[in-house]
Amino acid sequence: MEFERLYAPSLKELFIQQLQGRILSGELPMGERLPSERELCEQMRVSRAVVNGGITELARQGFLEVRPRQGTYVADYRRNGNMDTLLALLRYNGGVLGKEEIRSILEVRQGLEHMTVSRAIDYATDEGLAQLGRYLDALAAGPSPSQAAEIAFAFQHEMTILGGNQILPLIYSSFKVPCTALWIRFCRKYGVSALYNNMEKLYRAILRRDKKGAAAWIDEYLGESISGSRQIYEG
Repeated sequence: MEFERLYAPSLKELFIQQLQGRILSGELPMGERLPSERELCEQMRVSRAVVNGGITELARQGFLEVRPRQGTYVADYRRNGNMDTLLALLRYNGGVLGKEEIRSILEVRQGLEHMTVSRAIDYATDEGLAQLGRYLDALAAGPSPSQAAEIAFAFQHEMTILGGNQILPLIYSSFKVPCTALWIRFCRKYGVSALYNNMEKLYRAILRRDKKGAAAWIDEYLGESISGSRQIYEG
């Protein structure tokens, strides 16, 4: 059994967590003006540096909007958010995503996998593609769901590198936390063997450099998770 490292959050982190929680719960509605930094310092008994740094970070995450000479307002994080916003949502919900968030992530994955596989087939060397087989070997060794999810991510990320696009690996890395969370859920519901079968069939199509076959399989197995017999909306 693995245990995560424990650490004490800083005052800035606690400040950010409290405001995120109030925004996501609706206690601080969109458009509401926050008290001044001085008032927040007095109410929360923290330094100006903590408040200023926390507000800057929350603005970067899309939760707040700082308007010069007007104040700080609660922003519409759906319009202004980014991957950090999604990670904050995950933390707030204890790692649990809603149905629409899950569907959206799977649909993004579907588009990314089409691009990734197509480029790997076009540009990867035979030796590079053959090396992907080590991830299948690792999956076949009977890992835990969390280990299997890490292996699946490593397989996909390696393909982006083999495809030669400089930006695609970075995009994949930014989606690692939510994607591995969904792979873990998939493995717990349907077994690591089901994930292995999905990857193995995709890998065989890639080795044949069969773009049509690979694309059809991506649509089939992700379609099963989106709207078919292997949905993962419920834990």
